[in-house]
Amino acid sequence: MTRPFVLVLAAAAFLAAWLPARAQHSTPPLRLAIAGLVHGHVSGFLRAAQARPDVRLVGVYEPDATLLKKYAQRYNLADADVFTDLAAMLDRAKPEAIASFTNTYDHPVVVEAAAARHLTVMMEKPLAVSNAHAQRIRRAAGQGGIQVLVNYETTWYPSHGTIWTLIKERRAAGDIRKMVALDGHAGPKAINVQPEFLEWLSDPVKNGGGALFDFGCYGANLMTWLMDNQRPRTVTAITQQFQPDVYPRVDDEATIVLEYPTAQGIIQASWNWPFNRKDLEVYGHHGLAIATGGYGLRVGLPNEPEHAVTPEPRAADERDSISHLIAVVRDKRAPNGLSSLDNNLIVTEILEAARESARTHRPVALARE
Repeated sequence: MTRPFVLVLAAAAFLAAWLPARAQHSTPPLRLAIAGLVHGHVSGFLRAAQARPDVRLVGVYEPDATLLKKYAQRYNLADADVFTDLAAMLDRAKPEAIASFTNTYDHPVVVEAAAARHLTVMMEKPLAVSNAHAQRIRRAAGQGGIQVLVNYETTWYPSHGTIWTLIKERRAAGDIRKMVALDGHAGPKAINVQPEFLEWLSDPVKNGGGALFDFGCYGANLMTWLMDNQRPRTVTAITQQFQPDVYPRVDDEATIVLEYPTAQGIIQASWNWPFNRKDLEVYGHHGLAIATGGYGLRVGLPNEPEHAVTPEPRAADERDSISHLIAVVRDKRAPNGLSSLDNNLIVTEILEAARESARTHRPVALARE
């Protein structure tokens, strides 16, 4: 091999490595703003965003000046980047996307402000406290031509991604017959959530309910996904107060039953579990998959006794909410099924019907489309 040819090969190898790296380096970080600081998940999100080179936090809005100051000091936020007025933040900071950590009742206000400026919004679950609020969000998103994403911790679980591959893509268990979601913890006060978080979680207006909305949304989201956005025929729910002295205005225990033409969904949402849990069971015609948290998974199939399975790693843009948001804003993909507005409009229908069923002690039939 001649020396000039060797040099050409070396140069080609260098360019092959250098060009993608340069392209990645030349992509500016996502200009991200945060709207609201009263949701307890904001602390973890702030830490994650500040640690990423592909994100630049350009503004934080919170109407409570005392709370805003506390977070500004804790996370070393510059005075120029914190605002007590949402419109002022959006107009001065000029973000590309907004992550909302308000109470659920205020979600439409954030989306409407974002839509007027054509900005993508990602909010913490659930989408809305009512169908009326959900439709405000839908209309604003349509008028502004924006994406609205709803973030659930369970969306990024490798165990759930593997269940989708097994049950939906491979159809290894046959048609789905029953789904059971078990979500919750010992209660927001028992686990010492922030005072500002507890205040609205236990407010039936700002939260839509108690455990019913706080944890019932997880199962509704996953079941809507597994049923390909099919709306259930009926929703039947029971809510109770096992801790009325702690949560006098909202339920702390809820069970929801979803009736589909060929399947049932059972959602157990609780602020009374003796431990934290986000578990999902899916039973098909001839198989099952049971996820315990993000990494525990057991599978039983014909000629395969129930056994543990190691979940498959998620794709890079499905591993966490920020990576997914960046991919959506950069037009590399659409929101995934669990984060999508279409899914979460149905989730809101289910939760509102469950609230009405619990109030009337009757099943609620969802209106046919």
